[in-house]
This record gives sequence, structure tokens and C-alpha cells, in this order.
Amino acid sequence: MIKTDARTTVERPAPSNKLSEAEVRAVLDACHRPDTAHLPPTQIVPRLADEGVYLASESTFYRILKTEGMGARRGRAHPSRGRPRVSNDNPYSESLFRTLKYCPQWPESGFADLDAARLWVRDFIAWYNHEHRHSRIRFVTPAQRHRGEDHALLAKRHALYEAAKARNPARWSGGTRNWTPVGAVDLNPQRQDKKAA
Repeated sequence: MIKTDARTTVERPAPSNKLSEAEVRAVLDACHRPDTAHLPPTQIVPRLADEGVYLASESTFYRILKTEGMGARRGRAHPSRGRPRVSNDNPYSESLFRTLKYCPQWPESGFADLDAARLWVRDFIAWYNHEHRHSRIRFVTPAQRHRGEDHALLAKRHALYEAAKARNPARWSGGTRNWTPVGAVDLNPQRQDKKAA
């Protein structure tokens, strides 16, 4: 006698590490704040950590947004305004241009004139250096790194994550997120390696 597959009909207990409804609501509230509503979880989670708040991992933020039907890309990085990749692309410049083209302040209808473009770029540079968290430098701003504030900031994040893990170890399969400050960031490290050889 062939039995039907019961895997889809069996009720399973909720995992012990599942977020409560209140915790899910806190994640959604964090995603809908006026200062974060346009940001992806990769930008929201470090900002919350800097406020001394740990709610969940970035992947959990993404999962909750998807479950709630809000899984579409946050921000404006939909249409491609790029050019084909060429062999001598500078990854830092390309990253800057992508950030510039897809930041929420980018004017949909373009610039009225050269002065308007210059004013916009001036404001963009201030935002890029003082507000935008950069993934390559552990989601701190360039200004924070330049002033040497990243070490203390990342140490505070590490302590926050360790405390969150201690409160609920079932939610962590390994160590906490790596908040160790990065070393020197080289423009073309492979070229320097060749020179050293």
C-alpha cells in the first residue's frame, strides 16, 4: 500500500529561535521609519547597531520584508544606466558611480542646468562621506573611518552583538557578525602584488 506524502500536512512546532510577533513588528517599524524607509537592510541594521539596537540579522530583515510582500528592492536600483564592463574598470569608481546613480535623491527628471547639477553633486558628496555606510569598510561612513572613529564604533557593535547572542543563543549558529575594522584599502592590490614579486 502506497502512503501519501505527509510532509506538507504535518503540523510542526515553531522553531525555538523564531521571532515573536512583537519582534517582527519591531523589524517592520525599523524599516518604515522616515530615515530608513528608502534603505535596504544592509544599511538599516548597522544604523540600528549604532543606536544600540539589535533586532535581527540582515537576512532576517530581508525574510520578514519578503513575507510581508515588501521584498522588492528598496531604493531606486531597478533601470541600468551603466556601460559595459571593460578590463580597466576601477571598482571604487564604479561603486561610487552606482551609488550616485541609484541614491534616493537622484532627480528623476534630470538637472535644470549646470548650476543645479553642481549643487546636487555638492550635497551628494556630503551625504556619501557623512551618511552612507560603505560595505567594504564594515558599514561605517568614510568620514568616520578618516577620523579614526571606526574602531570604537565597530567595538560597540561587536559588544552589542555579543550581548544579543548571550540573550538568545539559539538564534546564532556560530559567531557573531565580524565587526573587526578593516586594514588598508588598496586601489589596485593585485597590481601592487605583481610589483612586489
